[in-house]
Amino acid sequence: MTAKSAYHLLTKPAGAACNLSCAYCFFLSKEQLYPARESPLMRDDVLEAYIRQLLASSFGPEVEVAWQGGEPMLRGIDFFRRSVALANKYRPPGTRVLHTIQTNGTLIDDEWAKFFKQNGYLVGVSIDGPRALHDAYRVTKGAEASFDDVIRGWNCLQKHKVDANVLCTVHAANANHPLDVYRFFRDELDARYIQLIPIVERATPETIALANRGWGGPKGSDRPLYAQTGNLVTNRSVKADQFGKFLIAIFDEWVKRDVGKAFVVTFDVALGSWLGQYNSCIVSPTCGASLVMEHNGDVYSCDHYVEPDHRLGNVRQTPLGELVLSEKQRRFGEAKYATLPQYCRGCPVLFACYGECPRNRFITAPTGEEGLNYLCEGYKAFYQHIDKPMRIMADLVRRGRFADEIMGLQAGGQGAERRS
Repeated sequence: MTAKSAYHLLTKPAGAACNLSCAYCFFLSKEQLYPARESPLMRDDVLEAYIRQLLASSFGPEVEVAWQGGEPMLRGIDFFRRSVALANKYRPPGTRVLHTIQTNGTLIDDEWAKFFKQNGYLVGVSIDGPRALHDAYRVTKGAEASFDDVIRGWNCLQKHKVDANVLCTVHAANANHPLDVYRFFRDELDARYIQLIPIVERATPETIALANRGWGGPKGSDRPLYAQTGNLVTNRSVKADQFGKFLIAIFDEWVKRDVGKAFVVTFDVALGSWLGQYNSCIVSPTCGASLVMEHNGDVYSCDHYVEPDHRLGNVRQTPLGELVLSEKQRRFGEAKYATLPQYCRGCPVLFACYGECPRNRFITAPTGEEGLNYLCEGYKAFYQHIDKPMRIMADLVRRGRFADEIMGLQAGGQGAERRS
């Protein structure tokens, strides 16, 4: 009998292949893990093994089939039609399958949008803000701007009423323009679900010059394979204080007018922490339940650790459920808390972040300890800034009220009884 567990798996149907060459996309370099002669497109036997094993080893009542890249849409629409059919075939009674995909949006047309709508897909589109901010790093293989193609794809999703959200990376080009970014998503794109992901590209003294050039380029070029090593960062990386100020500026606008209307993942996750709930691996005491599978069936501990040392095995040789529950993966997840510096363990906002993601823990704490999060200064400023409104919203939720009532309370107390 297959052991079941609660986990999330990102799957890459076209590996690291992409039609864009975003300067900060370290995943482009992951092509080097596989021979040049090997196609990055997932074979149908791997697809079937993946879907069958995922549904057999996951707790219900909902199981997510999640696609990412590279650019997953390069695998072609018929592949995704087959994936939906396989999910229906192997779906256990009483289980609902959720289909999600993260895309750069440039390949979306009416056919794709209709398919997404018909099959209930949640589509995440990567957009970094208004034109100039987006095009700073998100460019084609020929270094041409991608904004117009992305917005065309977004508008196509909107036309067909596809459930869609925005994933925005925060980097050197847009970090000083938080409200321009947020208002563009809210007011111009009518986005109601927004993820904000900090760009932190690590490098060593030996790799920093090449890393600053970007991670694109043909296999066999001089670009390094990106790995979570080194205590230097590229010139595209967001600075810690910048990231904190970016989050604070958006939060201050959101908490006054957009609670319950626009869902910013960072804020929702933070509210969970104030309620004693951990809804994201990066703020949980431990991790290890969010894994990734490459196009050939190789499973790695995490999307940020697609490196030889973190390969768990391949679903064609070892069942997915066994890889998820393996001793190697257990140790990987427990290390998140075990490696926290004492400086973090005594921090008043430890409960809100637990050191964030281990991939960013590479600077020295004021105590001289190694392993402090590069973004610590920004996160600490943000969490201290939002403490009072978070406590108010958490109290509302505990009393069976709604977090958005905070907007009425801030406006003069007129909204406190609105939903009593």
